[in-house]
Amino acid sequence: MAESQMDDIEGARQRFLNHPFESKSFEVVADKLAQYAAACGETHPRYTDPSHEDFQATPTWCSCLTPNRLIPKDFPKFEGFSLDGGKDVQPLAPIRPGAVLTGESMVHDIYTKTGRSGRMIFIVSRMELTDQDGTKVAVADTRIVIREDPKKDGAGK
Repeated sequence: MAESQMDDIEGARQRFLNHPFESKSFEVVADKLAQYAAACGETHPRYTDPSHEDFQATPTWCSCLTPNRLIPKDFPKFEGFSLDGGKDVQPLAPIRPGAVLTGESMVHDIYTKTGRSGRMIFIVSRMELTDQDGTKVAVADTRIVIREDPKKDGAGK
């Protein structure tokens, strides 16, 4: 990885880590929760039947909520191929129909790894979700993987 790109990673860490850059609202709708649960193969009525006394979102439902941007507008561009590195949801409290959630987005981590396919940059975009009462209900992480082009530095030989 080019030295300037490593410098950019460290600069991005110092400038962007854990600084909120966007806020977005999401309305929790019972039918949408039930549809999501059914699409995931969930069968428990707590997640599939809006008339159930303990009806709530499945633990992974927050993975379908997307911010307008995964990274800040002025975030540095790293050379390579961008890939979806996966999602991670940490449920913290039940999410119920009628709630209005606020998602606050930030860059949570930036790190590098070297594997069989070469060097990669991982960017973890985090959205912390709170309900209208200010209770944090979930943390949803999205990983962006930038695989360095092996032709750029001869790593693919």
